[in-house]
Amino acid sequence: MCEQKRSLLDEIDFYLVTDSDLSKKGTLSDVEKAVAAGCKIVQYREKNKSTKEMVDEAFQIKNICADRAIFLVNDRIDVAMAVDADGVHIGQDDMPIAVAREIIGEHKIIGLSTHELEQAIEAEESGADYIGLGPIFNTSTKKDAGDGIGFHLIKNVKDAINIPVVAIGGINKDNCMHVIEGGVDSLVAISAVVCSDDVEKETKDFIDKIRKTRLGLR
Repeated sequence: MCEQKRSLLDEIDFYLVTDSDLSKKGTLSDVEKAVAAGCKIVQYREKNKSTKEMVDEAFQIKNICADRAIFLVNDRIDVAMAVDADGVHIGQDDMPIAVAREIIGEHKIIGLSTHELEQAIEAEESGADYIGLGPIFNTSTKKDAGDGIGFHLIKNVKDAINIPVVAIGGINKDNCMHVIEGGVDSLVAISAVVCSDDVEKETKDFIDKIRKTRLGLR
């Protein structure tokens, strides 16, 4: 199953990152609706709940994703292992990829947040399966994200590495086309989706925009 999930990395377009602070209808509802809309990768990011609550919720998210979407846990490798998630997403200040890989195993997926070209290259060399690149634009979703790097860096990163690149930070339906035109494999738009009244529709809209933009580039 892990190898089947890893192969889905070649098919990702919209990438859901959960946020219980912003969500209108709750994390589980957001995941259900996004996966129903065709989202193929979900990152469970939770900063406010106890470990027990996170494990309970992560089990439910894993069941929702099942064989339809990759299920990753942000930062918390212990939670990811407890529920046998498909992998983890870690940041620059978190556990080194080599150590994370030793803990979770060779077949699990590891994503790493990067903010510049050198970090992206190092991530691939260290064994990351994909990178998150950003923030592309200024964002209020993540308080320590820093200033937006702009979408112009995307092409340089894509030319330098072979693993998938996921864009994040301040992305919405008005600017996502420019991000896709830069060559990213997937993108995250947290507030634009989880703050909405209809997560399924918003997710579908993003997927449609991503796919239509890609078709226009061929």
